[in-house]
Amino acid sequence: MLDRILHSLAHPVVLSPMAGGAGTAELCVAVSEAGGLGFLAAGYKSGDAMMDQVEQVRVATDRPFGVNLFVPGEPADPDVVEAYRAELAPETERYGVELPEVPLDDDDDWDAKLQLLLRRPVPLVSFTFGCPGLPLVDRLHEVGTAVIVTVTDPGEAVAAVAAGADALCVQGPEAGAHRGSFVPRKPYGEGEPGLIDLLSAVGKAARVPLIASGGIGDGAAAAAARAAGAAAVQLGTAFLLTPESGTNPVHRAALRDPRYTSTTVTTAFSGRPARGLTNRFILDHVHAPVGYPAVHHLTTPIRRAAVAQGDPGGVNLWAGTAWRQAAERPAAEVVREIGEAFA
Repeated sequence: MLDRILHSLAHPVVLSPMAGGAGTAELCVAVSEAGGLGFLAAGYKSGDAMMDQVEQVRVATDRPFGVNLFVPGEPADPDVVEAYRAELAPETERYGVELPEVPLDDDDDWDAKLQLLLRRPVPLVSFTFGCPGLPLVDRLHEVGTAVIVTVTDPGEAVAAVAAGADALCVQGPEAGAHRGSFVPRKPYGEGEPGLIDLLSAVGKAARVPLIASGGIGDGAAAAAARAAGAAAVQLGTAFLLTPESGTNPVHRAALRDPRYTSTTVTTAFSGRPARGLTNRFILDHVHAPVGYPAVHHLTTPIRRAAVAQGDPGGVNLWAGTAWRQAAERPAAEVVREIGEAFA
């Protein structure tokens, strides 16, 4: 099933499912129409909103595409969340907002999304932040949907294959936005294996197709991933400046701003480790807790106000280590350039 889809691609380039606005139906269609594999991000959406985007894609292309789901995790510690609320008091004054009461346990409309995808199947479903059980994977297979699981170490890879995953998205620490680990950890250190070493380790542990993700911004990086055993490459940051993306204006400007010189892994915005351009908020909250998704909901008014006020200092400027290679050009050009180098 998945092998057939991968072999049908003119370019083995997968769109990273970017939740939070950057990923759009238009971008998904553009990538698939260019011969890659488009993906929609269901994260932070209701089941109905997810299906609205699915139907937009179905109308616009007959090429394969996928939908990504966040696997629900353990509820946040209320004491940790309240302590961070107190730490954020200066931010509420800066932006003129109030912090909401937040759910400690939010399943991101998990059951509704699954039921909709079982009733109206899509070619692929991928999972991030955890691994679905074998019964769920079997149900997806029964309706003709292939399953991809995001992994960040060989142990997760073994568990995902045991659960029936058809392929693994191997996410290196170079990747922008959230680390897809099954269990959130404090920001990972410099000693963690990079993507190429991780591909090698996962390839020895799991005999399924591997999709390489993290720090791939040009043809050389794509070719290196292929040489390390990847069947395809997944890119997100490379598409952030494309006209088809929904990247907000503050984020777009920051990606082009020479004053930003590094990326940092932080839990400050969402309570899960995520990589973004190093800005004021990250530096001011270096000891932010692990507490997803409660922290995500807690900081939402701050981030929205910062965008509205044009202040990149308070925005989650997600970006991978290859962010300097992102360019303002059509998504199809990105797909072709990376795909031709990967071939």
